[in-house]
Amino acid sequence: MAKKLFIKTYGCQMNVYDSARMADVLAPLGYGPTDSQADADMVILNTCHIREKAAEKTFSELGRLKQDQARKQAAGGDMIIAVAGCVAQAEGAEIMRRVPEIDIVLGPQTYHRLPEMVARATRARDARRGQPRAFHEKRIGAGVLDTDFPAESKFDHLPEAMAPQGVSAFLAIQEGCDKFCTFCVVPYTRGAEFSRPVEKIIAEARKLSAQGAREITLLGQNVNAYHGDAADGSTWGLARLVREIAEKAPQIERIRYTTSHPRDMDDDLIAAHGDVPQLMPFLHLPVQSGSDRILAEMNRQHTADHYRRIIERLRDVRPDLALSSDFIVGFPGESDADFAATMKLIEDVTFAQSFSFKYSPRPGTPAANIEQQVPLEVMDVRLQALQAVLEKQLIDFNRTTLGKTVPVLLERAGRDAGQLVGKSPYLQAVHVTAPTTFIGAVADVEITDLGHYTLGGVLAAGPAAMFEPERAIA
Repeated sequence: MAKKLFIKTYGCQMNVYDSARMADVLAPLGYGPTDSQADADMVILNTCHIREKAAEKTFSELGRLKQDQARKQAAGGDMIIAVAGCVAQAEGAEIMRRVPEIDIVLGPQTYHRLPEMVARATRARDARRGQPRAFHEKRIGAGVLDTDFPAESKFDHLPEAMAPQGVSAFLAIQEGCDKFCTFCVVPYTRGAEFSRPVEKIIAEARKLSAQGAREITLLGQNVNAYHGDAADGSTWGLARLVREIAEKAPQIERIRYTTSHPRDMDDDLIAAHGDVPQLMPFLHLPVQSGSDRILAEMNRQHTADHYRRIIERLRDVRPDLALSSDFIVGFPGESDADFAATMKLIEDVTFAQSFSFKYSPRPGTPAANIEQQVPLEVMDVRLQALQAVLEKQLIDFNRTTLGKTVPVLLERAGRDAGQLVGKSPYLQAVHVTAPTTFIGAVADVEITDLGHYTLGGVLAAGPAAMFEPERAIA
């Protein structure tokens, strides 16, 4: 590879997947990965609009990136700057206006067109080389903006994934959202729900397996709303897809999916948690609030008791199921009683992991226009109280593993010599002393130590700890 590519990825697993695919798209143009942003010939910021002050953080990063670009140009080199992802989709024109040095702004649905955009940017830069010195000092970018929602799916035009993802791999099966929660920008930045065809997903799963993947996480903004077309003309839901991957890619020992919506947890998917051994007993199912009034204001289309009943049914078929969720504190109009209802739901359900945030308005979303905004100091107090309970639940859950033997997928070398790091079925990071030939194994590990967010253990004695060397991933 003659050119160096640096991609900085923010946010969700879908962005991680998208970044890998952008690298695949650019590889035929001679771009290979580099760990040095300052030395790169092309830098892509793959942005996320979900977190607080996402746009401001993007502009801050661009300020630093402009300095790298200027230094490289002063040394006789060049650097193409691109902004991708949801911030690019939502604020593309504003990004171009505020940071004219940028060459490319592209939305999440257009990265299959990156080669064309890079060609346009390169032509624009070549045309400027003959201009006077004063022109170059302005450092004006190429101005390529592509945030359309194309009629064709990007998945139909992407090359096959090139670089193996490793022991644990992401596989995008669905994109977009039709739910229109009043706090969320995803329907506006990712577009309507789209599901990839069954056969293409199965083929990609089998290829990932052949490349050494032992765990696959199926990705989508509303992954359990998956409704993909099969070759026989039928439409499959997520449960049937999971069953098919388990059957057609037998070397995939673990299957996960994220992110889910309570409204789309149907009977078949709940049953699959009890029927498919490869489907891990850990589910991320965002609830956002425990107050029915706030849930209605959020347009979540479910109630707190509906959520409780889903969890009860899941635990009936899979008693060892552990849960993760998302919570928003301080949604406009949230009262003390509404917040108390959220705390009650947390105590009723219990969570092994969770993500919690203060509400922050997203431009263009209905909730941003609600007048009853909760004071920041109130949100701070509520968030601290909520996170204290969630933190205790996390610690209590981890303590239940102490002294137990759990199957751990060993993924990579750790920081210490002779140490490997893997994942339990519940996404807990586990450190264990083992040779690198064990990478790729699901080994039984006795948990002996509890860190704040990680576990430590030793390989269990006996045949359960053994592992076929030919399946190792060096």
